[in-house]
Amino acid sequence: MIVVANDHGGLVLKHSIFEVLEELKLPYRDIGTGSAESTDYPLWGFRAARLVASGECDRGIIMCGTGVGISMSANKVRGIRCVVCSDCYTAKLSRAHNNANMLALGGRVVGPDLAKMIVQIWLETPFEGGERHSRRVQMIMDIEKGIDI
Repeated sequence: MIVVANDHGGLVLKHSIFEVLEELKLPYRDIGTGSAESTDYPLWGFRAARLVASGECDRGIIMCGTGVGISMSANKVRGIRCVVCSDCYTAKLSRAHNNANMLALGGRVVGPDLAKMIVQIWLETPFEGGERHSRRVQMIMDIEKGIDI
């Protein structure tokens, strides 16, 4: 299950993301917002991140105007590795090398067609694992736990 959340800045882009998820036949849960009325991005980033961190959802896709603010709030939740992405190369490597479990997009930065490509690549790219990448992801998780690396 993929959780999808956005503030008002990501509302229009969200519908393009739904198209990709439906095309890939992936179940998703839209937790909002469904309104163009101004709302606070930390609320949506946090709510989506909690669902991913708890295991209730496998991954999350979140959107605000730039993708930055909503990703910052998501990354405050233990266990989240959220990437702000505006290109296909970063989408691919954030999964392959960093095992990112959340993707943030900027509705005022990325157009609908590029967003669809980014999402598809991000969803279809597996974590490569291996000693090098696994070690580095573990280091990120250790930092999060306050362990000195």
